[in-house]
Amino acid sequence: MRKIVLPFVVFVSSLAFVNAQEAEPEKADYNKWSVELNGGLSKPTKPFAGGYYVGTFEFNSLHGDLGVRYMFNPKFGLKADVGYDKIENGDKSSTFDSSYMRFNLQGVVNLGRVLNFEDWTNTFGLLGHAGIGYGLINGEYLSGDEYTDNVGVFMAGLTGQVKLSDRFVLNADFTAINNMDQDRTWDGATHVGKGRGFEKSFVYNATLGLTVYFGKNQQHADWVVFTAVDDELTDLEERIAELEGMLVDSDKDGVPDYLDMEPNSTPGVAVDSKGRAVDTNGNGIPDELEGYLETKYGVDAMKSALAADSKGNNELVKEFINGGYVTTYFDFDKDQPTNVSSHGIDFIRTYLLNNPSASIDIFGHADEVGNADYNYGLANRRAQNVKNILVKAGISENRLNVVSKGEDSSVEPSSTGARKLVRRVTFQIK
Repeated sequence: MRKIVLPFVVFVSSLAFVNAQEAEPEKADYNKWSVELNGGLSKPTKPFAGGYYVGTFEFNSLHGDLGVRYMFNPKFGLKADVGYDKIENGDKSSTFDSSYMRFNLQGVVNLGRVLNFEDWTNTFGLLGHAGIGYGLINGEYLSGDEYTDNVGVFMAGLTGQVKLSDRFVLNADFTAINNMDQDRTWDGATHVGKGRGFEKSFVYNATLGLTVYFGKNQQHADWVVFTAVDDELTDLEERIAELEGMLVDSDKDGVPDYLDMEPNSTPGVAVDSKGRAVDTNGNGIPDELEGYLETKYGVDAMKSALAADSKGNNELVKEFINGGYVTTYFDFDKDQPTNVSSHGIDFIRTYLLNNPSASIDIFGHADEVGNADYNYGLANRRAQNVKNILVKAGISENRLNVVSKGEDSSVEPSSTGARKLVRRVTFQIK
């Protein structure tokens, strides 16, 4: 027995100490404390004087045990416990009556977690425990005088668990105890004699009991399951989703939104590496669109389009504006234009300065996310802020009319990219 118990004690105690220092999961969302109360049978096997013994199934030697356990993590912990044995003679033994009380500190290994019980059950568990302590054996000599025997205690055992709820567990324990330096036999009749030590005293306890868990969390360390693989997959999926989001190209100009300084550029026009529409002459009209108009309506058409005396070409620019090609965009739930879309406002200012008799309607739009009444007000504020910019830029207020269009339902509301296209202000020349 010594060859089994002592190495097991050292092994479990070392594991409990070393693994107590292991890094716990980032969030320790499990309880660590428990109280265990057990009762059952006690079976000393030796030493006994001749004619004395304890019957195995005679139920006349009883044991009780109370322990407090703390788990450092779901696999390893420590347990402090006190046990009491009432040891009486068997039916055909000479009469004796002894008691045995011990105090122990044990390392605990959650064998259910070590052996991955959680892969197939979260109802049955298994604990291994081993440790050392101090014991007192009290009895009577044949003369009737009482004696007390002080012993060192080495013990190891297994505890089966059946989970009743998150707070209560039914347990069944079997523990083997080896006493060191026991002076008298369990019956008290004789001295053990020379060589008393590990191999001279054994007692076994078989008990049933109840474990009660304490703490603010739902699960105890005995049963909590950390799905590390699932967590890694979730983290990987989130990273992939983030990358996919970064690669979204809302305006289809070939530049992903996270690099696009003008994520709402006019569809189909050439852009630079930053996603900005190419406008080399700075007149507010993308070069590609300007080239198309020049080809279709004449080389000199766009050069004089903004001139006050340009009638036909003025109509061309008017159609260009009224067709929604001149637009100012806004970020989600914002009423100030994005920095990269100010060229639309500048284009309108240039037109109005060169056409003093013209006036415009400024239409504010919002996407469908949120309350309709709120979005109506948001669209109105967007249009009003564009008007304020034009007024500060020298355009008379009475030439500018603000109109809220509220929510724009022309795009799929579940599409983040599509919603960007309708958070805008458009213009109508009157």
